[in-house]
Amino acid sequence: MFLKRCHREKNGRSHAYWALVESYRTERGPRHRVVAYLGANPEKEEATPPADPSIRHYQPALFGEQPEQVAEVDTANVGVERIREFGAEWIGLEMLRRLRLLDWAEQILPSGREDIPWPVMAAVLVLCRFCRPSSELRIAEQFYEQTALADLLGVPATKVNDDRLYRALDHLLPAKAALEAHLKERLGELFCLQYDLLLYDVTSTYFEGEAEANDLAQRGYSRDNRPDCKQVCIGLVVTREGLPLGYELFAGNTADVTTVERMVTTMESRYGRADRIWAMDRGMASEANLNFLRQGRRYIIGTPKTMLRQFERQLLDGGWRCIRPDLEVKLCPAPEGGEVFVLCRSGARREKEDAMLERFAGRIEKGLQRLEQSCAARTLRQTVVAHRVGALLARNSRAARLFQVIYETDSRGACRLRWYRDEQYRQWTALSNGAYLLRSNVTDWSERELWEAYIHLTDAEEAFRIQKTELRLRPVWHQKTERVEAHILVCFLAFVLWKTLEQTAKAAGLGDSCRKILDELATIRTVDVVMKTRRGQTIRRRCVTRPTEHQAILLQHLKIRLPAQLRVTECSQDFKKPIIAAQGVMASYPP
Repeated sequence: MFLKRCHREKNGRSHAYWALVESYRTERGPRHRVVAYLGANPEKEEATPPADPSIRHYQPALFGEQPEQVAEVDTANVGVERIREFGAEWIGLEMLRRLRLLDWAEQILPSGREDIPWPVMAAVLVLCRFCRPSSELRIAEQFYEQTALADLLGVPATKVNDDRLYRALDHLLPAKAALEAHLKERLGELFCLQYDLLLYDVTSTYFEGEAEANDLAQRGYSRDNRPDCKQVCIGLVVTREGLPLGYELFAGNTADVTTVERMVTTMESRYGRADRIWAMDRGMASEANLNFLRQGRRYIIGTPKTMLRQFERQLLDGGWRCIRPDLEVKLCPAPEGGEVFVLCRSGARREKEDAMLERFAGRIEKGLQRLEQSCAARTLRQTVVAHRVGALLARNSRAARLFQVIYETDSRGACRLRWYRDEQYRQWTALSNGAYLLRSNVTDWSERELWEAYIHLTDAEEAFRIQKTELRLRPVWHQKTERVEAHILVCFLAFVLWKTLEQTAKAAGLGDSCRKILDELATIRTVDVVMKTRRGQTIRRRCVTRPTEHQAILLQHLKIRLPAQLRVTECSQDFKKPIIAAQGVMASYPP
């Protein structure tokens, strides 16, 4: 679902509202339908809080010892200065506050003689990754001074440099395990999470550079289509809502199937075994892993495509149950008992696999025809022809088994080529395309419940997409092992903020358009309004731009309130601890 801006003219006035739109498939293609209309609710609107009078304390010389409440302003000398980005940063801080991360970090991260506390510098890293992902150097040289974070965090721009940001990474990394435990408890409180189903998947992210100082940086199967680069693998565990529970790093050449035991034992040592169900894709399926999971654990796991051969009769028989349009499932008890298999058949998946098979088969057929013509036109040895055929089949391996190739050699040693399509294999692909098989030792669930639990693995895949695309997890520019681990931890924390905002939006009836909300609110700015009085004095007010009608609707549904003014801090280069009020209004600082 996504949000769409709307306007309506009524009684000579333009009214703004949002439409929550859902995309769905039909026989004629994808279509949209409106789920709900979202506008301002006057009954729920709260009065805008008055400007904090203590803001005058930071400008005691404006009007003398007893500042006037009213002053004559020279309208010819009114201007604005110091425009800063505010909206996305304020949203990020609000998510940090709801997760109580700053309070937690103050108790956990070490404190010493540093000018800026490490929890605050860690917050800078996470907020910048959440709002506008970039390197530590770019944060220090450009991003930080373009935002209102100096006002919100109380850290002057002159105090933010790349060296301090790198040291913040070093102090944050040792708290990883405690941080994940805190987030698990806090997310559970905020969204009433049930940790009965855990979803596990693995991805990879690649490096720029040789990464010679990092033992984890190895070449392996790249999900990013960058086999030329070294990489690390990341195993992530999420809940059925897609909220992260924890992650672990593995060497870049680690096979998915070898990560299961370490990941499961790590999560169990941290949160206990309880009665959880582990859902994994077919890349984790091995007899060793299944034996490990059977030791008091429950699982739902995909199976290799080749295992469908054992269920050919069930594919032909009836008894299918339709649980969604174009999706059928069938429950098949295991012959040995103790397990069940779920046969699934999707019409859309079948169309996709049929089209892919025909595309690759067409390439092989054209290649074989050209080779056949080459053999007829000139003398080619069988070894040369076999090598070319093997290369052709390897490039189009999905349809390689559909063809049978015969080599014949004449008296001169010249090779002749004949080929045909394997009718038996073609019949099997016509039967099995669009079908897949799940296995589980959860025998008290229906086939529908098992399939719905397994399909939640798309939430883990979506988590990787958000981290790589929206939060720019890749590529990794750090070279030291500890810095790489800390970089991924910062991306993980930014992803937690993202999912917190997404879940808050869902609860508010705004769908899951986190990117739309951030882009919409990111246009809110802070500006310094500078006014000259008739007495020759200067009044400076740091104000937050008034939200548009559409922005106000989003803020109202999210229950987030913006401050009307911020304090002016140019006169001081010292760090002052920020205090964020519970209602989202900047509280007064101690003078």
